[in-house]
Amino acid sequence: MAGVPSALADGPWWWIFLFLLCVVFLRAQATYWIGRGLRKGAASVGNGEARTEPQRRAGMARRFSGPAWQRAQGFVERWGFVAIPLSFLTVGFQTLVNAAAGFMRMRWDLYTFAMLPGCAAWAAVYSAVGFSLVAAWQESPWLFVAAVLVLIGAAWGLTQWRRRQATPAGNTEPM
Repeated sequence: MAGVPSALADGPWWWIFLFLLCVVFLRAQATYWIGRGLRKGAASVGNGEARTEPQRRAGMARRFSGPAWQRAQGFVERWGFVAIPLSFLTVGFQTLVNAAAGFMRMRWDLYTFAMLPGCAAWAAVYSAVGFSLVAAWQESPWLFVAAVLVLIGAAWGLTQWRRRQATPAGNTEPM
């Protein structure tokens, strides 16, 4: 495999799994702590401080606003710690849920405990998909292209289905 270190290409699959597990663990922890920082920034807005670190955090906190952010906070409020591992089965929403957990000051130890099964599931899915794509590439570049097109088609179909589910009954206008 071009571009892949031989230790990973020739090693067992669990090396890739462990690597991805470490990556997602660190990313989720960083996102959680960014959420905690956003909370601190949001709390310090308007207290008359000069434009410094708290103002910068407040600007970041404004970026984490809108319907997706509200959905993430509502999801965490509704499901509690169960929301954390479930979020790892999504794309994009996972980041918002992890940041919302930090923003809502979910206890770090419980958050981390709840996060571990989600990290393992994420690493398993991504390593399985990655190995499938690498195997398809090694078999035939055309098989690789077909596999990528199937993944794109499935993502598009899921997006269309979710949009139809979100459209109120009787509203036929495109989103």
